[in-house]
Amino acid sequence: MTQVSAAAEVVTAHTDVHSEQGAHRGEHPGRAANPVIKAHGLAWLEFEKTDLDRTELFARDFGLAVHSRTADELWLRAAREGAPCVVVRRAPQSRFVGVAFEAAARDDLDRLARATGGSVEALAQEGGGHGVRLTDPTGIAVTVVHGAETASATPLQQPLTWNVAGARPRTNATQRPAREPARVERLGHVVLASRVFGRALDWYLENLGLIVSDFLFVDGQRDRGPTMAFIRCDRGSEPTDHHTLAMLLAPEAGYVHSAYEVADLDAMAAGGEYLRERGWQRSWGIGRHIQGSQVFDYWRDPDRFMVEHYADGDLFDSSLEPGWAPMSASGLAQWGPPATADFLGTRPSPSLVKAAVEALREDNEIDRARLMGLMKAMKS
Repeated sequence: MTQVSAAAEVVTAHTDVHSEQGAHRGEHPGRAANPVIKAHGLAWLEFEKTDLDRTELFARDFGLAVHSRTADELWLRAAREGAPCVVVRRAPQSRFVGVAFEAAARDDLDRLARATGGSVEALAQEGGGHGVRLTDPTGIAVTVVHGAETASATPLQQPLTWNVAGARPRTNATQRPAREPARVERLGHVVLASRVFGRALDWYLENLGLIVSDFLFVDGQRDRGPTMAFIRCDRGSEPTDHHTLAMLLAPEAGYVHSAYEVADLDAMAAGGEYLRERGWQRSWGIGRHIQGSQVFDYWRDPDRFMVEHYADGDLFDSSLEPGWAPMSASGLAQWGPPATADFLGTRPSPSLVKAAVEALREDNEIDRARLMGLMKAMKS
């Protein structure tokens, strides 16, 4: 690819009604100049929950499969080949524990350990392989792994053949998608909130070599920097998901949601009807996002953790620079129902008020102007 064509891609990828062309002079570049390693992808998420039976029931309805199960641990997998993507351990209280990223090579673990003061250890309980255990500036546990045991692929849910204007490949055949769980093919991304967004963002870019696809900022406060980032893995010329990790500035730090890819819109919609009939709660959907372009459908699991079915997401290689756009509730989707208070996290609650008060008292990136700007954005 010539430099001219690469530059043209950078412009056209972000020149539309949803995103500004890119950064102003002096703004965050969206990548580290010399990262320690370049993580290959997302490996798995770890949770603690009180009821593994109910967790398994929802997981099966959502379209995940059980890889293994003991009295105190539940390992969930997706249909494509890979390591189990969700690890759940029995505990007195339900909580998100942390995230694991996959290293591209075993040597990366040694390099990361030296740079962070950590150590490489065998991961006997995490499916084998080795890993480096870290903690990000938000306080979230991050494990970088290599050589973990992988499970063979299972049958995938085949996308339907569509007749569209100008191309009608289906004749003498009807469309009858089954009312069944939308089979999860893989873990796609996780979204985390932080009171120290800028520090946490730089930590992931510098240590794991992730790069930003899109920034969002509070309207009228762009000079203070972004308040959300959609971040992808850097695999050079190989296109990767628009975001493997997304992060936002918020008073309630920690897990926001995780997303799981399914075959297509019909699998998502039929699977959503199955979930609804089984009595589970939809949080928001179905719609199509702006940043990332995914068709989405959000649900709550039995412990109120938000999970997403998605399909048809954008793929970027490393040549594209970040887009910049103002943060708003209406700017989260191109089409679909309005974002719900449940999805946005704006429903009044004692925990939300407590988190806001604590955030204002702490030494972090949230002050009154920042908090009011974020609240306004989620109502706009």
